[in-house]
Amino acid sequence: MLASLTGQLEAVCEDRAQVRIGPLVIDVYLPAATRSSLEPSVGSDVTLHTLLVLEASGQGASMTPRVLGFGSTQERAFFELFTTVKNIGHRKALRALEVPVADVAAAIARRDVAFLVGLPEIGRRTAETIIAEL
Repeated sequence: MLASLTGQLEAVCEDRAQVRIGPLVIDVYLPAATRSSLEPSVGSDVTLHTLLVLEASGQGASMTPRVLGFGSTQERAFFELFTTVKNIGHRKALRALEVPVADVAAAIARRDVAFLVGLPEIGRRTAETIIAEL
């Protein structure tokens, strides 16, 4: 597993950051909350806690590797748990986590369906499933 990477933050784009490690520039897909916290660090060295995932495209005939990045090991662990919920894949989870994971975890703990429904990609039924499964 690719547990973390450290390098110079070259750019923060719509759904990812670009990190230079030596001669390589790696696209690292990020939750929105992590992206916004990284924007002031462009040009500086950053460390991201990562997951390397394979995503199927089309009918699953080809797999695309993606590096997902998080600001801390706790964020990465929450993401891994969050994606165990039925119908929450990596892409949906990245889009949904537009607020700090601590806020999402607190909403789940207090069974706050309204808060979860306010997240991108999360409807009422999905919010109820998240609460039930986590």
